[in-house]
Amino acid sequence: MKKLKDVDYKILFELIKNSKTSDRKLAKRIGVSQPTVTRRRAGLEKKGLIEYTGIPNFEKLGLDIMAFHLLHWKPESYQGMTKMEDFLKKVKVFVSEHPSIIFASSGQGLGMSRLTITLHKSYSDFVDFRKEIESSWGQYIAKYDNFIVSLRSDNVIRQFTFRYLADYLKKKR
Repeated sequence: MKKLKDVDYKILFELIKNSKTSDRKLAKRIGVSQPTVTRRRAGLEKKGLIEYTGIPNFEKLGLDIMAFHLLHWKPESYQGMTKMEDFLKKVKVFVSEHPSIIFASSGQGLGMSRLTITLHKSYSDFVDFRKEIESSWGQYIAKYDNFIVSLRSDNVIRQFTFRYLADYLKKKR
């Protein structure tokens, strides 16, 4: 992929803050013409650098818990399956069948190799999900732990949003 131009970064950072911003407002904020913004935005979309989605206030939607599921597969998990790809297909099917899973990836740290983030309406909903993980995947899991966040806590310092990500990316560029 070609390196982005400075104007592309400026558009991207503004859209991270507010994806509903019109091309006219973007042009005014970054000091270029509206047709330039429209053309550059279309290019960013075509390259897959911009996808549009709203990030709701989870608490106001009645979601009480965000859970971080950390696990590590047993080394022998893949035995009995023709290929590791078969195992990963099974994982992908499970994830696709559970819309409460908002992120799932491999990774490393704390002796774990997998992270999944879920949202739940209640603690009992979280417990039911955890039980399903254990019953569906227990035979493959060497270690499994959770970190639970109350979305209704008075101690939430910053709500989940990407509004601040643009400032971070500007500094790191």
